[in-house]
Amino acid sequence: MFTDSHCHLNFPELRGDLPAILAAMSEAQVDRALCICTTLEEFDDVHELARDHANLWATVGVHPDNEGVQEPSLDDLLRRADLPRVVGIGETGLDYYRLNGRSVADMAWQRERYRTHIRAGRQTDLPLVIHTRSASEDTLTILREEGGFESAAPSDLPRSRGVFHCFTETEAVARAALELDFYISFSGILTFRNASDLREIARFVPLDRMLIETDSPYLAPVPHRGKTNNPAFVPFVAQQIAEVRGVAVEAVAEATSRNFEQLFNRVMA
Repeated sequence: MFTDSHCHLNFPELRGDLPAILAAMSEAQVDRALCICTTLEEFDDVHELARDHANLWATVGVHPDNEGVQEPSLDDLLRRADLPRVVGIGETGLDYYRLNGRSVADMAWQRERYRTHIRAGRQTDLPLVIHTRSASEDTLTILREEGGFESAAPSDLPRSRGVFHCFTETEAVARAALELDFYISFSGILTFRNASDLREIARFVPLDRMLIETDSPYLAPVPHRGKTNNPAFVPFVAQQIAEVRGVAVEAVAEATSRNFEQLFNRVMA
């Protein structure tokens, strides 16, 4: 019924409790989850989860905020993307929230890493899982440049496609992402008391361009806020969307699961 489009089951907060988490998912009617890679060093663990469990899938990518890790080359991403049960590229994007005394100009390494992921997505025709924080203008600009949207020359590569995950940006950013045919994914943040502006965006985004996620082990939704999050909690995100849109939660579950299949279409291959 429900699909968690973004979680980190390999993280130590969750990996040790995996049997209980899978049982809780079944009880909550969460049929499947996408395990997101954040470093090349952890890829084997993420991929193992997908190989070992029929209702889990994997991505390959290096999170924009991770420093001191193996820098991904295009070949690194392409080779891993070709493996069974790998259905997306990311998480990737830009994050200027913690500059730690640096300027935006100093973050050129992040922007080049992001471009490498976009190129991998186009070459494999796999969707991008995009993270953006305090960097939405650059995130969109580079996506347009590298994603095949603004190139004057014809290309035999498909345009970029994907999802802006754990969305917390403005309606203008949501509109820009939708104009590029990207999906918008909402997390437990949507249930927080101070998230009224985000709930308005959830009312605005078309249901057929929407995903739901936990980003677990982080951002547990109300009524579990402050606890360790896990995919069994994703129905609370769906329920919040149902309330702001005035529809049944079953309609949100059906639409977001169908959207997941359409975007991450290797799941259905």
